Amino acid sequence: MEKVIWLTGQPGAGKTTLAKEMVRRFNNDKVINIDGDDLRDVLDNKDYSERGRRKNIQFAIDMAKVMESKGYLVIVSMVSPYRDLRYGEVFWINSTRPTDKEKYWVDNFEPPLDAFWMIDTTDQSVEESVNEILDVCR
Repeated sequence: MEKVIWLTGQPGAGKTTLAKEMVRRFNNDKVINIDGDDLRDVLDNKDYSERGRRKNIQFAIDMAKVMESKGYLVIVSMVSPYRDLRYGEVFWINSTRPTDKEKYWVDNFEPPLDAFWMIDTTDQSVEESVNEILDVCR
């Protein structure tokens, strides 16, 4: 299954948690997770301005395209608040749970308008959320 699954949403919504569970379930060396926090560490980019975010997101898109072309299932988990910078099958991860990541909240987050699936993690388990994503992707 070569494709890109893009998990977007505000900080603390559960993107990384869902991505890690998906990778665990596939238990396959042809699955990779590109996570926004990991990219910030690797690229040493702690710039949370629009310019800094766009730089990280574009790098993730480029990396996802390369990995996809090599036959990987790529799961991207990052805030990616701008509609023009998302790639693959887009899942908007939404949650109303309180989070400790509010300082990273993006005021100008642009929710997807079309060609996306909303996963609300407020009242469902990680397993239920991952099942919902995988049902769409199969």
